[in-house]
Amino acid sequence: DFDLKELVVLPREIDLNEWLACSTTTFFNLINLQYSTISEFCTGDTCPAMTKPIRCVDVLVLTSHQQKASNYQHSLVKKICRYLFHVLAHIYWSHYKETVAMDLHGHINTLYTHFVVFIREFNLMDPKETSIMDDLTEALCTPLPPQPQNHVTER
Repeated sequence: DFDLKELVVLPREIDLNEWLACSTTTFFNLINLQYSTISEFCTGDTCPAMTKPIRCVDVLVLTSHQQKASNYQHSLVKKICRYLFHVLAHIYWSHYKETVAMDLHGHINTLYTHFVVFIREFNLMDPKETSIMDDLTEALCTPLPPQPQNHVTER
């Protein structure tokens, strides 16, 4: 019932690099939490492509060096966002059934939509990199048409 874009827009009084670092760290924590709910189903046998854990080191570097050169930081934010996008895509492609069984699909849908709005707002990923999820992105990010109002009045 609210516009996620309002949550990702850079506040006037906040430095861009600080906002990107803080937001990316928050998304890391939220996506890591979502991943932890299905991690028992995601093993080297079931998901050989996902045996590499999310790189906590990159997030720690990002948060501890918020005052570093902006080019370095911006490329690190982009790298972390690519990792996070791949984790979300993997959850949808390989573990959505488990997510639904745990009644967590509403959470991942909201998290995914929020994340996509964020990466689009700051051009953090090339659309070619996210195209594999375009159908889902369109379904979740396209606003619903307004509901017609009932103008019937009692007599």
